[in-house]
Amino acid sequence: MTTGAIYLTGTLYWITGVMHVYGNLQIWTAVLINVLLVAYQAAFPALFALLIRLFARHLGRSALLAAPLVWVTVELGRTYILTGFPWVLLGYSQVQAVAVAQLASAFGVYGVSALVASVSGALAFAVTSSQGRAGGGVWRHHLVPLGVVVAIIAVVWWWGSVRVAEARLAAAGTAIRVGLVQGNVDQAEKWDPARASAIFESYLQKTRDAIDRGAELVVWPESSTQFLFDDDRPSAERVRALARSAGVPILLGSDQVERGQPTRYYNAAVLVNPDGSTGGAYRKMHLVPFGEYVPLRRLLFFAAPLVETVGDFSAGTEAVLLPVRGRKVSTAICYEVVYPDQVRRTVADGAHLLTTITNDAWFGRTSAPYQHFEQAAMRAIENGRYVVRAANTGVSGIVDPYGRPLVRSGIFEPAVIVGEARFLDEQTLYTRTGDVFAYACAAATLGIWAACTILARQHARQRLELGRHGPR
Repeated sequence: MTTGAIYLTGTLYWITGVMHVYGNLQIWTAVLINVLLVAYQAAFPALFALLIRLFARHLGRSALLAAPLVWVTVELGRTYILTGFPWVLLGYSQVQAVAVAQLASAFGVYGVSALVASVSGALAFAVTSSQGRAGGGVWRHHLVPLGVVVAIIAVVWWWGSVRVAEARLAAAGTAIRVGLVQGNVDQAEKWDPARASAIFESYLQKTRDAIDRGAELVVWPESSTQFLFDDDRPSAERVRALARSAGVPILLGSDQVERGQPTRYYNAAVLVNPDGSTGGAYRKMHLVPFGEYVPLRRLLFFAAPLVETVGDFSAGTEAVLLPVRGRKVSTAICYEVVYPDQVRRTVADGAHLLTTITNDAWFGRTSAPYQHFEQAAMRAIENGRYVVRAANTGVSGIVDPYGRPLVRSGIFEPAVIVGEARFLDEQTLYTRTGDVFAYACAAATLGIWAACTILARQHARQRLELGRHGPR
């Protein structure tokens, strides 16, 4: 539990600032919520340790070799249990080791996590097995798993290096120049009526700049409009007129309202066609707890200001693909991009280009915007697709299908980025098979647990028989 707490505190510390500054919580309350989240997340590494210990009781040190299977299983739990929060899984540690990270194109980020965990498991096996061993032959025998892991890493590195060097996908498909608008709008100003006009004008001007630089698609960040695009016709018409005059589609973030009983609010992405019409809209499916809705409202009495501040959004129900120049484009809004299977399904359904729009102003000047960008880069590797990312305060950029950033911005600076992406058709093994590897790890872990349970019962029966009849 302690190890997990250190791991998660180091990657989720920024949540305290989000809750305090934007959730209107007192600092102690913000810290408490962060501590509770870290404790919940740390329970998964703790479960990993408990399972390895249980297995070791019956399998001895050999149980350490099951570490990759068990680790992936608990990461799968982090992804889905209680809506999931798979932020910074172990495999993301290798996203900048591009050759090794190519393993994700076959087995997803979970495959990379397994590879990293296998190193620790094999090292622990070698070290613990050597204790008390005098014979050199015995010591060499227990180095075999470590040698196998090193060989696997060497093969993965070689294969990944060849894959990246060939860069076949970088010359495939159809090229499109994409413009990314980074408005750098402070959260305190975003909904200020006095600033709304200036902010909107800034987005329009940056869009013209991107188009002048050859952009054939312009992408705005999440919730970039200070108005409801479907309701504010005069403002929306200015965007439509710009798209018509340039013949360039514009993808922007805007809330949507579905009036009725009850009225529903959605965090959405809207595509404006080159002729000014609406090409489609995607409504965010995976909402942010404490950001777009508050779970367990009645229990969180100590977080009353947060409960009052955060309005309830409704989740979208369909992963809509948007038509751009005769091809299909998917959009992930904010932290949806950290859910591997959600993005994968859009590619399996025919997406030729991945876009993600976000507002990372909430994170402040912390490691979170960089973590978020690198997790998006892993989706590019997994699915063999270019990822185009527009963030209000950065990091915005274009990532190629091998996880390499082609262009990227800094954080908390206005920017207009124009670069080339490509519409691609080929699907990776991961796109075709999904998280089969991760679920196989879970099945194997369950199988080991079942075997250990049977062994435990047999040992219990033997002890019982021995107690009744004594040694023979």
